[in-house]
This record gives sequence, structure tokens and C-alpha cells, in this order.
Amino acid sequence: MSKIQAEIKQTKPFDQIEQEAFVALQRTADLLIQEVTAVLKPFSISPTQYNVLRILRGAGEAGLPCGEIANRMVTRDPDITRLLDRLEIRSLVVRTREKRDRRVITARITPQGLALLAELEQPVADLTVRQFANLSKKEVQELIEILDRLRDRSRT
Repeated sequence: MSKIQAEIKQTKPFDQIEQEAFVALQRTADLLIQEVTAVLKPFSISPTQYNVLRILRGAGEAGLPCGEIANRMVTRDPDITRLLDRLEIRSLVVRTREKRDRRVITARITPQGLALLAELEQPVADLTVRQFANLSKKEVQELIEILDRLRDRSRT
């Protein structure tokens, strides 16, 4: 019995090794995200909201249209508008309608949003180091390359 079978209490073997790899990948991603969620919880922010703030910080003063934020998200969120609503209520982002094209709404990170990211930077960095502590730098690089290949295959 494989380790992932034992963890999920599956007694029947997987039909294919690829199925086992997929379940192991899902389980691992979920556990890693749970840890991120725990670090962010005292700041009343979700991993998805954190991702949006990082995207907007990277965009600088110009900000980004809502659709472009959605394209850059690590995990898809079907309701980017509601996500931005919650961040705007907390004064972490502002949205403005563009004068050139009134259909376009641009989101920008606020000084409060930047301050929150600055406060979260070290705890999140420390967590990611801990999460990968049992892998060598070479193994982490190999993992990145394998995951890149899986995503490349999924896009074709």
C-alpha cells in the first residue's frame, strides 16, 4: 500500500500510477494551502485575496483591469468582482473606471494593502522555507521543472 493510499484510507490500489500521482499532488497542494491559510488567518485574509494583493503590488501605480487580474491568479476565482469588493471594503484596493473606456475598471493596491503585504512577507517566506525543508535545492528545482512540464501538457 502506498503512502497516499494509507493517508486517504484507500484499500483498493489505484488503477493507474498517474491516478495515484494526481491524488498525491492534490493532497499535497491542499495541505500546503491549509498551512498558508493558517498564516494568513490572523490578518483576516484568504490565500486568494493575498494573491490579488501581490498581483496588484507587482502592477505598480498603473494597476490592472479586473480581467487581467483574473488571468494572473494562481488559482482561478470565478468571481473576481466579489473578491475585489471584499478587499475594497477593507481599503486594501481601490477601483476606478477608466476615462478613455468607461467599460474598463482598473484596480490598484492602496498604501494599506502594501503595508499588509509588508507585514505578511516574512511569515509567508518563513512558511515556504519550512514547507520545502525536507527537499534539497536541487530537488525543489526538479519539482518546479516537473510541474512546469505538467502545466505545459495541460495547455495543449
